[in-house]
Amino acid sequence: MSENKIKICIACSTGGHLVQAKQLLPVYERYDHFYFTFCGGLAVEMKKTSRVRAIPNIVRRNPLSWIIGAVLSGYIAVVERPDVVISTGAGIVVFFCVFAKLLGAKLIFIESMARIERPTLTAKMLYPFADLFFVQWPGLLNFFPKAKYTGRLF
Repeated sequence: MSENKIKICIACSTGGHLVQAKQLLPVYERYDHFYFTFCGGLAVEMKKTSRVRAIPNIVRRNPLSWIIGAVLSGYIAVVERPDVVISTGAGIVVFFCVFAKLLGAKLIFIESMARIERPTLTAKMLYPFADLFFVQWPGLLNFFPKAKYTGRLF
């Protein structure tokens, strides 16, 4: 696979996770790329200038949303077949990242800058699947010994 043929997925929820992912735009903008996030006003706005795949948000205490999220995530992973997934979290991305990894994608996970002392649940769930795992605070290396600490994105 030649370098310009690489397809990258930026998988993140909106808000701060998306802000952090967009800090990496110079890394992925020259490649075929798309965003995976949840449905809503921001996804609609993003679709005006970017390729976006959105699913309904997964609600922790609603098992039906988990089933729907898993099915839609699997479908999008199969249809899109990204070569690389870059994720800054949060929970909505877990199923997609796992399916994409099972289909051969490389997974790069960047733990939230807001997590200084304790990791996110998303990070704990995706750590075993990640090919590269970054933390933005050195104290998180205690939770993720194979992670890379390179400072903060901002």
